[in-house]
Amino acid sequence: MHHQLVLVGFGNVGQALVRLLLRKREQLARERGLTFSFTGIATGRHGMAIDPNGLDAEKALALAAAGQSISSLSSVPVPADSLAFVQACPGTVLFENSPVNRFTGQPALDHLKAALSKGMHAITANKGPVVHGYRELKALAAENHCRFMFESTVMDGAPIFSLFREPLPCADLLGFHGILNSCTNLILTRMETGETFEEAVRYAQSVGIAETDPSADVDGWDAAIKVAALSTVLMGIPLTPQQVNPQGISGLSVEQVAAAKREGKRWKLVCRARREGDSITASVQPEMVGPDSPLYCINGTSSYVQFALDVLPGLGVVENDPGPETTAFGLLADFINAAA
Repeated sequence: MHHQLVLVGFGNVGQALVRLLLRKREQLARERGLTFSFTGIATGRHGMAIDPNGLDAEKALALAAAGQSISSLSSVPVPADSLAFVQACPGTVLFENSPVNRFTGQPALDHLKAALSKGMHAITANKGPVVHGYRELKALAAENHCRFMFESTVMDGAPIFSLFREPLPCADLLGFHGILNSCTNLILTRMETGETFEEAVRYAQSVGIAETDPSADVDGWDAAIKVAALSTVLMGIPLTPQQVNPQGISGLSVEQVAAAKREGKRWKLVCRARREGDSITASVQPEMVGPDSPLYCINGTSSYVQFALDVLPGLGVVENDPGPETTAFGLLADFINAAA
């Protein structure tokens, strides 16, 4: 089957997705019977392009890498904004990878609703819409006989949400804990070598792990919205990052990190959630962990989550050294599963 792919967001993840799709083109056709073309790409700062007959994806990548507008690739006039872009684009699949809004999920939420209303599969790495619109988006997808998929929103390409769709039938999730923010884990790992918090943040920024404004990571909000997404989807109880009320790592000193190391322990930003009747108790805060904890060995940018189920008391998943490419794989896997 041939699919027309529309992308909103063409930063590191969006570009990695296009490169992965191009690399896997022959394999997807041979093994899955899937062919595709890119009919629309909308960027945050470098214009939009629409071509019902298929855009030159290689040229789009080259223009983006050069910091130039992709609008020259468009065969039709481009709309004034991203929502009109989604509504105007011919397509069967939307990949929504715009920046996260932890407070409302917008404008990604409206992008996804517009796509689903048209009968397009909607796939995202954006955590905001999952937290703020999961039930509405799921119902809209069912109503229009398409899929809403979001594997890459937590732990990139690791199969977290899909793990609970089929491999764990009739299993009830009681709670989970882990390390879900790679940036803070890298900073804490660097501080164990004697770097100050500020030095470790600058290093994380230099390698592209931390943003210019690292507050979403170091203050715990990225981890909190991931906790909210897991709780909302996997335990069926809506939760917002504001309800998690995270505590970040900026208050930790080199002396505290060194003192823990002398005791044979390590500081980690630990996420926790547990079901209590019809509600969830959740937290994100720094904790000292010892060698008896699986969290102790999670280094650098790696992540870990351990689930407690009524049938499996401890089921853990580790992701080592994720990046845009692993996030892109999660999006690709969603595409394959949606198109199946």
